[in-house]
Amino acid sequence: MRILLVDDETELTDPLSRLLIREGYTVDAAYDGENGSQMAKNTTYDLLILDWMLPEKTGLEICQELRQQGKATPVLFLTAKDTLDDRVQGLDAGADDYLVKPFELRELLARVRALLRRSPTQTAANSTNRIKVADLELDIENQVAYRQARIIELSQKETQLLQYFMENLGNLLTHTQIMQHLWQEEEQPSSNVIAALIRLLRRKIEVGEQTQLIYSVYGKGYRFGINE
Repeated sequence: MRILLVDDETELTDPLSRLLIREGYTVDAAYDGENGSQMAKNTTYDLLILDWMLPEKTGLEICQELRQQGKATPVLFLTAKDTLDDRVQGLDAGADDYLVKPFELRELLARVRALLRRSPTQTAANSTNRIKVADLELDIENQVAYRQARIIELSQKETQLLQYFMENLGNLLTHTQIMQHLWQEEEQPSSNVIAALIRLLRRKIEVGEQTQLIYSVYGKGYRFGINE
């Protein structure tokens, strides 16, 4: 997924770009509104992160131009403007979300994930990157699951493990199979890591009286599915 970040504060833009890249996104950066506007027009992005106040052309103007051209790319504003009138102006210009500086990086990443799930360029891809078993649905691309109206944020390993389980519905998967699948070329951790990872996954997808999905097969491994 490709993100355009436009902000003239290099002390924010550069580390934020590195953070997003570490999260697995492709990031292009611009430091003024004119360059940002040209990049947004000439390249297909899944998300635009725009500072409101930019030299040469404001983020508000960039957003308005894109909407006038019929582009539905999600836009997240980063701004120090925090009055109600400012928020309304930004949303009326076509912004999808609004984050006031200074902000927590965790909140920014959560909003990025939420907007990317709605991105029109991801709709077709997401339809082929989703798996559903009973009332549990996994969105592989965005590392999130859904169960009974709950949104379940997952780590990369939890996503890989849940995908492996769902693609092998009803099959016994041994500790060795799971270890080799999750780590492949990487150095494999100690064997108790699998048990810990599955314990964490269970806590997320099996809450309260929800039907159990992950079953331990004593001395052998695990089986995923619903016992009839």
